[in-house]
Amino acid sequence: MHWSKSSHEWIRRGARVLAAGALAGMLAACGLLAPPGALGVRGAQLYPGVTGAVLELGLDCRLSGPMQDALDHGIPITFAIDVRAGDWPHVQARATRAIELRYYPLSRRYQLRVGDSDDVRSFATQAYLVSALGSLRMGLPEAFARLAPDTPLHVRAAIDPTALPGALRLPALFEPAWRLASADSTWPAATR
Repeated sequence: MHWSKSSHEWIRRGARVLAAGALAGMLAACGLLAPPGALGVRGAQLYPGVTGAVLELGLDCRLSGPMQDALDHGIPITFAIDVRAGDWPHVQARATRAIELRYYPLSRRYQLRVGDSDDVRSFATQAYLVSALGSLRMGLPEAFARLAPDTPLHVRAAIDPTALPGALRLPALFEPAWRLASADSTWPAATR
């Protein structure tokens, strides 16, 4: 059989397509092509409480595939919620609260814990757990209760990579599938 120049070109093109497909497969296996998650602050309202202020917070969250897998294997996912009152450089109050998502395989229950409180909400599915992030209540220090009504409230949410087990901390720093943070959103402080 006589090989022409055009048949060699077709073989080269086929080899390139095959190599590109193999590379895409390896990247997908490594989780680099996994669809990224999304996190946003849907709403934030501050109310006076008994021992300080209460923040009602609504988050829109979509976990990436690797985060969902980690959660389903019992690895807790922790979000850090940063709340600031006032504009820089005149920040009047600041607080950071943690939200922990966890799955217990033996009981097959997902749990949501806000801060260090003993109040834990339990859910049958991961979808219900993530949906519950849309209606959160968390206590804030007394300084937030004394804010003027026109004080802007800045809220930002992000995954806390330091709360992950050691084996996942490095991937959480470098892999796009583990980057999950909201934009810094501004809301009016008082709703009294």
